Amino acid sequence: MRKVIYSMMTSLDGFIERTPPADARPNDPTLLDWVIIDEELHSFANAEAREAGAFLYGRRLYENMAAFWPTAEALPDMPGYVFDFARIWKSKPKIVFSRTLDKVEWNSRLVKEDVAEEVERLKQEPGGYLTVGGANLASTLIDLGLIDEIRLIVHPVVIGSGTPFFPPVPNTMNLRLLETITFGSGVVYLRYDVNR
Repeated sequence: MRKVIYSMMTSLDGFIERTPPADARPNDPTLLDWVIIDEELHSFANAEAREAGAFLYGRRLYENMAAFWPTAEALPDMPGYVFDFARIWKSKPKIVFSRTLDKVEWNSRLVKEDVAEEVERLKQEPGGYLTVGGANLASTLIDLGLIDEIRLIVHPVVIGSGTPFFPPVPNTMNLRLLETITFGSGVVYLRYDVNR
């Protein structure tokens, strides 16, 4: 059975992005201007993305990713490791959970109903793990007991407010530490198994 893994970059105080202003556009750089993405970390993220069988997104994160990655290879002066992620992202299946979108592109499939049934079905399919991005979708999957592993990429910065990595949970989540990596930038990777 495939694992469902919630993985995002987070500030030390637990936020995945700053609170967006009312007029924020997709990929507003001010929401993530605190993130340290150097070659070492980007290459690590590329390797993890390469191992994934599919990306599971909510509407907002899908729109942000689709606003940049499909055309990133055409941008001048981008480092090779950025191009590498663009190629990985475009080739991977993406399952987008949204009741408001009418269509999705870039090797993506739209699911409008029954998140639990769809994720349970995906877990039974062969292939690499399912990686969940976005706090709203992760919140739903945590509530449904469908997250098997949590991977935090913790940046050494406190931003004070924003979208929290963890939603309020109805019950205690007991985790078992599986792995830690400290990068040269001071970013720390923490990988936990969700004990059930």
